Formats: sequence, structure tokens, C-alpha cells
Amino acid sequence: MKSDIPVTSLQRLPIYLNYLKSLPAEVVNISSRAVAHALAMGEVLVRKDLAYTPAQGRTRTGYVRVELIAAIEEYLGCNDVKNAAVFGAGELGSALLAYNGFKNYGINVAAAFDSNPAKIGKTVSGKPVYGVAEAKQRLCELGVRLAVICVPAAAAQGIADLLVDCGIKGILNFAPVLLTVSEGFNVRNIDLAANLAVISSMI
Repeated sequence: MKSDIPVTSLQRLPIYLNYLKSLPAEVVNISSRAVAHALAMGEVLVRKDLAYTPAQGRTRTGYVRVELIAAIEEYLGCNDVKNAAVFGAGELGSALLAYNGFKNYGINVAAAFDSNPAKIGKTVSGKPVYGVAEAKQRLCELGVRLAVICVPAAAAQGIADLLVDCGIKGILNFAPVLLTVSEGFNVRNIDLAANLAVISSMI
């Protein structure tokens, strides 16, 4: 069950996936030790993380690289395309709308929502921008299952409440405020400035 995997292990799986995909095609087999060495991680840690996936390692030869990639993608749901929406079409929201990397994980950013009349009805990187007032109808029409919040802190909780009311269970929050949602809904709060401050304190 995916609910059994520690969050930290789940967060590392995309790192393994990106590394495996970066290797040249002639690399057929790879061991957990090789992955651990390349990513400066512990071998036991990598082996435990990969054990949550359907991947089957072999004695002495390790994993078949393409099979390991497929196993991680299957576990992460990369082959089950999910539509997402961005709330806030400002600088950060626009950058996310232009980012093509989401498709590597089976995520299609279908639209954006904003409260600024000057942005509503326009497109950003080919994605339509709708008014927040239209959210309930549009999210349903688009089959959106995930949302990214890029609005000012004062508006973020209101957007989160709206998303919960619309049944959006996965929320990624870039607003500099901790959001609270009902049980059964998942929100990840990401404060870019705070994370940069942590890194700054380490150098």
C-alpha cells in the first residue's frame, strides 16, 4: 500500500527516476549500490526505498534499468495522467504554467485561475486563465484532480477552502502561509524563501 511508504522515501523516488533516465542507453543493469554512490546516499536506504516499488532486483546483476524505471513510474502513477490547475497567474504561476517537466510524472497542467480581470480570458503558455468564481464549474469540466496555489498569503486559505469544497484532494501550496485542510485532503506547503534561508545557513 502506498500509504505505508514514509513520505521521505516517496520524495526520493523521483530523484532515483531522474537519475536512471539520465543514464546512457548502453547502461542495461544497475545496482542499488551504484545508485546510492551516484546520488551520495546510503545503499541500505536506496534498497529500502526501491523495495516499495514493484521492481525486482537480481543477485549480482542488480536491476534491469528500463524495468526499474517502469516500476518507479508505475508506483508514482506517472502513466495515469492527472489534470492539475494553477491558482494565481502571476510571475510564479506563469512560470509553472510554462514548465514542461510535469508531464514526466503524468501531470497535465490544464488551466489557471486568477481574480485579476485583466488576466481572465487570456492564455499563459497556451493554458487558459479563468476567473476564480468559475472554479467549481471549470475544475469539474476539466477533470482536475490536483491544484497549485500561487496566490498572496492573505488569499491562500480561502483558495484552499474552495478547492476542498470542489473535492480537489491534492494541493501544492507556494503561498508563504501554512494551510489547513479537512482530513482526507493532502496539502504540501512549500516556502521557497524559508528553504533558501535553510540552505544559506549551511554555507
